[in-house]
Amino acid sequence: MPDSQRIIPVNIEDQMKSAYIDYSMSVIVSRALPDVRDGLKPVHRRVLFGMDELSLSFRSAHKKSARIVGEVLGKYHPHGDSSVYDTMVRMAQDWSLRYPLVDGQGNFGSMDGDSPAAMRYTEARLQRISDEILGDLDKDTVDFQLNFDDTLKEPTVLPTKIPNLLVNGASGIAVGMATNMMPHNLTEVVDGIIATVDKPEITIDELMQFIKAPDFPTGGIIYGVDGVREAFHTGRGRVVLRGRAEIKVDDNDRESIIISEIPFQVNKAVLVAKIAELANEGKITGISDVRDESDRDGLRIVIEIKRDAMASIVLSYLYKYTPLQTSYGVNNVALVGGRPMTLNLKDMVEEFITFRLEVIQRRTRYELNKALARAHILIGLLVALDYLDEVIALIRASSTPDDAREGLMNGDFIDDKDAFWAKFKDLVEEAQTEELVVLPGKVLSEQQARAILEMRLQKLTGLELDKIREEYAEIRELIDSLRAILESETLQRNIVKEELTEVKQRYGDERRSEISLDTADISITDMIPDEDVVVTISKLGYIKRTPVDEYRTQTRGGRGSRGSKTRNEDFVEHLFIASNHNYLLLFTEQGRCHWLRIYEIPEASKQSAGRVIQNILALPKEDKIRAYISVADLTDEEFLNEHSIIFATKKGVVKKTSLEAYSRPRSNGINAITINDGDQLIEARLTNGSSHVFLATRKGQAIHFEESTVRNMGRTAAGVRGITLNGEDDEVVGMVTLDHELDADKTILVVSEQGMGKRSDWSEYRITNRGGKGVRTMQVTDKTGMLVSLKAVSDDDDLMITNRSGIVIRMSMDNLRVMGRSTQGVRLIKLEKKDAIADVAVVRIEEDEEGEEE
Repeated sequence: MPDSQRIIPVNIEDQMKSAYIDYSMSVIVSRALPDVRDGLKPVHRRVLFGMDELSLSFRSAHKKSARIVGEVLGKYHPHGDSSVYDTMVRMAQDWSLRYPLVDGQGNFGSMDGDSPAAMRYTEARLQRISDEILGDLDKDTVDFQLNFDDTLKEPTVLPTKIPNLLVNGASGIAVGMATNMMPHNLTEVVDGIIATVDKPEITIDELMQFIKAPDFPTGGIIYGVDGVREAFHTGRGRVVLRGRAEIKVDDNDRESIIISEIPFQVNKAVLVAKIAELANEGKITGISDVRDESDRDGLRIVIEIKRDAMASIVLSYLYKYTPLQTSYGVNNVALVGGRPMTLNLKDMVEEFITFRLEVIQRRTRYELNKALARAHILIGLLVALDYLDEVIALIRASSTPDDAREGLMNGDFIDDKDAFWAKFKDLVEEAQTEELVVLPGKVLSEQQARAILEMRLQKLTGLELDKIREEYAEIRELIDSLRAILESETLQRNIVKEELTEVKQRYGDERRSEISLDTADISITDMIPDEDVVVTISKLGYIKRTPVDEYRTQTRGGRGSRGSKTRNEDFVEHLFIASNHNYLLLFTEQGRCHWLRIYEIPEASKQSAGRVIQNILALPKEDKIRAYISVADLTDEEFLNEHSIIFATKKGVVKKTSLEAYSRPRSNGINAITINDGDQLIEARLTNGSSHVFLATRKGQAIHFEESTVRNMGRTAAGVRGITLNGEDDEVVGMVTLDHELDADKTILVVSEQGMGKRSDWSEYRITNRGGKGVRTMQVTDKTGMLVSLKAVSDDDDLMITNRSGIVIRMSMDNLRVMGRSTQGVRLIKLEKKDAIADVAVVRIEEDEEGEEE
């Protein structure tokens, strides 16, 4: 035939499709996916089988890893040596497997990702639990297949008593599919399997009462059970795991975070490096030092916290930005009958029970055949002993062993065969199998005849004869028992439970991973107490928060107590009360808006200067905070749409914009209002649409107009005129917004530079048109000084007055009576020479707070 005709044309698409499918199935079945029965991939199974062939049980001495790898490579696994060694190493790491299967000796790596020593340096043997996986392998419990060169046989699956797929999990990437199965606690899994054996119709929710959640070798805390429940029900889900961290306070009141457990498969060294990197880059503030103090006694990572930071907040950011909190996508894909399937929890339990029943049946059948074979031989011996003299005579008269064997099989030693069959017929028939059979016309089988010929002379003693009869009686009981097991599924299921109970008693332990019912997406606010704090911002931009109870209530006219320590020429410019959980909208004098949660502000004592706000916000050095709004929630659409923000500038301009425009925080802030040259933002207030607006100027004028006279504008609008100023040196010092229903008890408070102040009913300020000059609110003189503040107060409020030297006095408003608008007012605070009032803030009186005078 010409060579040209030997070429067979093939469609390249068909060829590529066929080749790729073959490759895919090879990867799926022979490499990447575990078998649902023993939970092992081929390489794991071959390593364990190879070590078993080398007799490396937990009772034996360790053997060089290179010897083990060579055994597995040469006989069963024709791939690279690194694949075999890496597999064996992982099975020896107690941080990789919940129940390690290999007992390693030497350097087998670390949680820091260190590589193990070369295989020529390390040694290994099987763990005791591996005996439960390899046990009964020699009892025909599983099928064997030829190895890669058809010279040896290897098991297709191991007859494990351990539900290895559930307790150790598995992960792998095949072609077009992957598996990621979580480890579980052996005690819980065994209890769940036993419950399923007792009640096959058990539901997954009922099964979860026993198997509660995954249990990781490195411990940690599982947050939320919704993802676990979904994984148990569908085979796919999400498990969120956090490292275990504890906040400790030393003798110097310095907080530190101690991490004693990290999530499964997280590299400890990478975690420590990530924390240090985020601290150096400023993405997580408040960390002064990170140390890895782990030793042979356990894992310990120490994170020292700065004095002005809260450890709970730092820990929350660690959970958010580092692998200290990790989520695992559960994908329970395993080979069932050689085909990949996605399995829920009950599927895996039922498949294991089915496999155990099959192993028990095959083992029982093997043991029954072995018992029948022995009984068959014993019956032959009993026949020979019953005709002992005749058998001896027959053997002595035979010229060759073959003649003697034939004579024994034919029964030539029996005179009366009818009497023989009457006595031994039932015994002969009882112990026959397909392999051990007495042929028609024969008395004994070939095996029985050989056993008689091979019997030692010492068996002819009376004691040995009794032993044979006792052995036969025992083996009869064993045969009856084994047959009863094969005929009864109930007995087989009881054996499954008994063996699992033994496994649980021998290897079961307590859970390592704690289960928390809280959601995994727990917010930082859940870790911060919802308490009111005093927030202060100095003129040079230092910000802090302080517990309210650090400030003492004093009577009007006292000299006050030292508040913030400020730098030279610095003083507290803003002081207000807010809850830790509130959102703080910060507005700068250049019209920018920034967001901050109150708990993100560094906590400090009343005497502390605080921290530069530029280090917290993306704020230019030339800009500074001029106004604030505290909002409980920026996600409530109804609240956002019903409220607006009114702005006021130093030059008397006002603008109103919907709160919704400021509800989407950005790290670098946004433009809140366009500020004209020479102007500055001085105030921003939250309104509900029916508010009244009050503006006061430095020269003692005040205007009162309704909010409705200012139309809503966009974020970048400049606004409209709110009040007409009296000259170039005049400016607006404050804005107040009041509502008839909500603020009926409020009064208008004005304070001058020299410590004078008064309260007036806001009805005394007549409503005028927006943009007018307003009415006089205080007679400005050298004694009073210029107006510095306009506030709305009630009898239930306290007043905090801060002067330029940092002195703070707190006084109750019920000590200051309401006066007419035209009066001069009274002295609120005594000032030292060349001192002046810098800021005034309104504080809600605490119910349990008592007055105190210094």
